[in-house]
Amino acid sequence: MPGYLFTYRKFKNMYETPIVKDNDENAMKKLKMLIEPFVLRRNKKEVLTELPDKTVTILNNEMNEEQKNLYLTYLLRAKQELTEQIDLNGFEQSHMQILAALTRLRQICCHPGLFIGNYKDGSSKLEQCIEIIEEGAEAGHKILLFSGYTSMFDFIEKELRARKIKYFKLTGATKVDERIELVDEFNENKEIKVFLISLKAGGTGLNLTGADMVIHYDPWWNVSTENQATDRAYRIGQKNNVQVYKLITKNSIEEKIYELQAKKASLANTMLDTKTSFINKLSKEDIMKLFE
Repeated sequence: MPGYLFTYRKFKNMYETPIVKDNDENAMKKLKMLIEPFVLRRNKKEVLTELPDKTVTILNNEMNEEQKNLYLTYLLRAKQELTEQIDLNGFEQSHMQILAALTRLRQICCHPGLFIGNYKDGSSKLEQCIEIIEEGAEAGHKILLFSGYTSMFDFIEKELRARKIKYFKLTGATKVDERIELVDEFNENKEIKVFLISLKAGGTGLNLTGADMVIHYDPWWNVSTENQATDRAYRIGQKNNVQVYKLITKNSIEEKIYELQAKKASLANTMLDTKTSFINKLSKEDIMKLFE
């Protein structure tokens, strides 16, 4: 229906800017009236009434001293370099440098050893994660652990082996027939307590209702991808309540990502009456706030 929502310039002036920047409820109401006839919402709880409860818990952790020093040093340097880069080449031409800087900050939150060779001071988040796994496994739970960084699994696997906790791992390198075997074995074998899954490889197509606990080691930009990953366990066939943990490092970019997710999801929920939302393009203002 070309023209139904006007030209982009008019749409931006009438709706996008007032809603996103000023939280203009009147503009929201008018836009919702325009698009409501074309939107039909069905959430999982309404359709699959037999599903048990799902509880989502945000668990904060604080960086240890060495981690914090690394983070603040890199944050200051990245902000200075990006400011110069944007002034020189413009915001649109600086996306690769911005993404690289954000990735480094996220990696420091997960474990500085992801890109710093011979780093020996550990990671507070890893310690928190292993503690949750130990307690969950001892209580008889089976756990899915998702991360956007497959290299993070090297550190987690080392800790699991030291504690003699049996686990499987699935990444993009796992062959299709092997994926099926791993999934079936995990669901049936009570001895396998943990399934490490890369977020991109395990977001869809897996039925892992043998698990009743989900850990998101690091927040992903796309919140719908996180939700799809959680739904590997929370789907038809699940008989137990599902506990979801999201590990967020305090005073870091991870908190800012989570706040952005909440803001975008709230906006989408208001406009479309749906929980599905994702961050696929950040404004310059959004980006620079991440480096504050």
